[in-house]
Amino acid sequence: MYPLLLVRYGELSLKGRNRKVFEDLLLANIKASIAGLPHGGIRKTYGRIYLEAQDNWEELAERLGRVFGIVSISPVLRRELDLEEIQDGAALVAQDTPGNTFKVEVRRADKTFPLNSPELARLVGGHLLRIFPHLKVDVHQPDFTVNIEVRREGAFIYSKVIPCLGGLPAGSAGKGLLLLSGGIDSPVAGFLTMKRGVNVEGVHFHSYPFTSEQSKEKVLQLGRLLAPYNAKGRFRLWLVYFTEIQKALHKGSYPSLSITLMRRFMLRIASELAKREGALALITGDSLGQVASQTMESIHTINAVTSMPVFRPLIGLDKQEIVELAVKIGTFETSILPYEDCCTVFVPKNPATRPTIEQVVRAEAELNVEDLIAEALARTELVELTPGKHF
Repeated sequence: MYPLLLVRYGELSLKGRNRKVFEDLLLANIKASIAGLPHGGIRKTYGRIYLEAQDNWEELAERLGRVFGIVSISPVLRRELDLEEIQDGAALVAQDTPGNTFKVEVRRADKTFPLNSPELARLVGGHLLRIFPHLKVDVHQPDFTVNIEVRREGAFIYSKVIPCLGGLPAGSAGKGLLLLSGGIDSPVAGFLTMKRGVNVEGVHFHSYPFTSEQSKEKVLQLGRLLAPYNAKGRFRLWLVYFTEIQKALHKGSYPSLSITLMRRFMLRIASELAKREGALALITGDSLGQVASQTMESIHTINAVTSMPVFRPLIGLDKQEIVELAVKIGTFETSILPYEDCCTVFVPKNPATRPTIEQVVRAEAELNVEDLIAEALARTELVELTPGKHF
């Protein structure tokens, strides 16, 4: 019934002279999100994007619901700028919408249309009351609203408004590198950073044979699940061979500092990758005080190895809030699969919760830090991920 989807965007309208750049990026992300689905094309007018559907508006809307920058979507009927055509279209929309009370709202962007907004709303509302005896007008709390937008290209009529993610188009704020473990937190951190326009790439540290191939595949699947939210529906994942570093840390004389030392190695390696790839920030799933490596002292000591900004979008959230977000974005079920990552092997019995920079510098003096980092980077591989089947 609905041949068009009306796509609305919010913050982009505030971007002034840069608005076209944001709109073009949003269009590119929309095209990537609906790739493979039949449709009749995309048109952009001022403040609006229209997508022509082919009896599949619900499937198209589901895909668009994962595109940052879109505030809401409505399936719409388009009619010529003629009163009878508009009334007939409004009747079809009302017939398709459950409820017994309604109101009509008109936005008249085309001021050449002979009827003003109140006049058109009154004439359409009267028409609906005549052909649907069960309907009553309620302008305060109606069961549904028949919306009519009068524009130069036609009248657009709808009642459904489907909320979407909002935010900024992924890729509009530059590139960031996400330290992606197999846990619950880091995918959510990546999602929230994408929402502010960052094109997120991932870096995962694996320690085969101490971690399994299933553990690695689990992280690949998390990347696939994040891909629809990312710029152009893709997620690039760097897989870092971390085994030799894990072995060196296990042999060290400071077991209580091993987690802190490991995280410092991760930030060093991630910083080097970020510089190579033009990323401007690192992203982690740290939540303050959740584990030993996420106390204020630990974060300060770990952060000291890099001058690059480190975004921590979960820093003020508790575990339940993070879990709820993971369920919402579809990563939770994969994150809880029982395959260990490198952060869970060789865990000391009593990890330090208040490590100092002086302590870790002494511990690192036992290690050949530069050679270990160089070897890990040399054995790093890149995987390009697109939305795929579940694990």
